[in-house]
Formats: sequence, structure tokens, C-alpha cells
Amino acid sequence: MNKFLEYVPGDTVFHKMNPMTKLIGAIVFALACFCTSNLVILAIMLVAALCMAAACGMLRQTAGLVKAVLAFSLILAIVQVLFTPTGDVLVALPWGYIGTGSLLAALTTIVRLEAAAIPLFLTFYVTKMSDMTNAAVKVLHVPYKYAFTFSSTVHFIPVFMNDMRSIMEAQTARGIEFDQGGLIKKIRLMVPLCVPLLVSSVRKTNSAAIAAEVRGFNLRTRASGFKQYPFALRDYAALIVALAALVFAIIL
Repeated sequence: MNKFLEYVPGDTVFHKMNPMTKLIGAIVFALACFCTSNLVILAIMLVAALCMAAACGMLRQTAGLVKAVLAFSLILAIVQVLFTPTGDVLVALPWGYIGTGSLLAALTTIVRLEAAAIPLFLTFYVTKMSDMTNAAVKVLHVPYKYAFTFSSTVHFIPVFMNDMRSIMEAQTARGIEFDQGGLIKKIRLMVPLCVPLLVSSVRKTNSAAIAAEVRGFNLRTRASGFKQYPFALRDYAALIVALAALVFAIIL
């Protein structure tokens, strides 16, 4: 079973693309989602994002992402419905009302966040983090320290998640029930777990820093990498499609 944001090997056209093409294309696609409020266009972009996930063979990972983004976007949608009254009145409230425009805006927010998130997360599943870091240094001339910091941050996310899961399993074995009680009780049970997680995080970060220093981190330059990342025809085509989506999102 693949972990969160862990590279999944494959032989699809998205796996073969230049790492910078995938990253820039995903960012441009996300920008296009935020440049339009047309629900039809956003729905088309969401379908396109799901098609990309299917082409990569990442439907299972995408399903988990959709659930997580949906939980977050529903919170924003509820706030919009309750506190931004627009359109025809549907339900009267003491501080305003719920209108048809409010529901449409909430639905637009949900679709927008889903469509924007999928390509960004797919980029990490179809690209090795080492290739993304090296390509950023080689192609975009990003200083290696900044690229390494970004890749290390992404790398430690699943590590910390696994540590937290292990700590919770250890506490569960000692009789603590995390799945019982209300939200306040669960938060009270989770707060003490932050201390061992923080200690473990500091140890891992210190070990990673020592390992990087031993391997000559401060001597690394753009010319140190031996692997080249040339752009192919499919890379240019993908960038053109992403830019076209951004232009149409702005115009329409």
C-alpha cells in the first residue's frame, strides 16, 4: 500500500514528462480554477482532473484526496451559505438568509477546490522527489538549498504521519479509546501525543541535517547533478494545454 505523497512507479505519459512540466502545469491548472467562477467550466476542469488521475492509474489515491478536500471545502461552503446571503431567499435566518446565490457559491467553492487539488497531488505521485528537486535546480535555476528544503518538507509529511499513527496505536494498546466520545474529548486525548511526536521530529530532523552535512550539502551546486531534464514534445503540448485552460478561465 502506497503512503501519502509517495511516488508510485508507472509507465504512463505523465510519469515520463519532465518534472518541471508536471509541476508548472499543475500550478497553472490550479490558477485557472481560481480565475473563474463559472460552475460549468469548473465542472469540466474537475472531470479533466479525474481523467488525468485515471490515465495515471491513481484513482484510489485520488479518491482519498477527494474525501479529504471535500471535508475541508464543506466547512468553507457552510460558512458561505450562512454568512454570504445572495440571490432569492430560501431560508430566513436571524442575521440574514440563505439564498440561491449562496448555495451556488458554496457548490462552486467545493468543485473549485477539488479540481485544483487533484493535479497538484498527482504531481507528487507520478514524480520522484529527487527528480523534482534536481529538475528545479537544473531547469529553473532554483538554489539547491531552497529546493532541498521543499523536498525535505514534503518527505517528512508521511514520516510524521506514520509516527503519529504509531504513537496512537501504542496508546490504544494501553487502553486509550480515541474513537469514543465527542470532539472535545478527542482533542484532549490528542494534545498529549504532540510531545512525543515533537521529540521524534526533532531527532529525525537533526539526523537528516547531519547526514546532509556529511555528504557535502554546502558544496552542492547546479552543476553537481549529472542527470539532465530536457523538454520533449509532450512537455510543450502539456504546457500549452495548461496555459490554454488558464486563458479560457480568465476570458469566460
